[in-house]
Amino acid sequence: MSITIRPATEADRTFWFSLDRHLSEKEFARKIRDRMGYVLTLDGEPVGLLRWSLSWDSIPFCNMLYVEARHRQKGLGRSLASHWEKDMRAQGYDLILTSTQSDEAAQHFWRRLGYRDCGGLTLPFPGHEQPLELILGKTPEESP
Repeated sequence: MSITIRPATEADRTFWFSLDRHLSEKEFARKIRDRMGYVLTLDGEPVGLLRWSLSWDSIPFCNMLYVEARHRQKGLGRSLASHWEKDMRAQGYDLILTSTQSDEAAQHFWRRLGYRDCGGLTLPFPGHEQPLELILGKTPEESP
């Protein structure tokens, strides 16, 4: 099993949008330009992605980490998260954040990786309601 994690490129467009239905075309182009998205391949086949942004223009925030269902429970999500953490540490960031809805199992994934709860967000606005969004964080010292 050969795993590769690389920055997303325009050639990943079809694969990317097969998994990510939240990102606009314009933002996809920005993720490519700014190298704020990764594609994970398994034996040359793309099977996962991670995209991030800067919260408050200063703190890296993992907006989405997704591995195709048929490839879960193989450590691929952990590999993506670890790659991102190392990249953020190399860029000099001293805190990283992510979030997940309180009714999603992903919160347990992030906690297993050492992320700690550090807040929550509710959206009580018509058309935007959702369960509590848990905010989780980690410092570079807590990363492998």
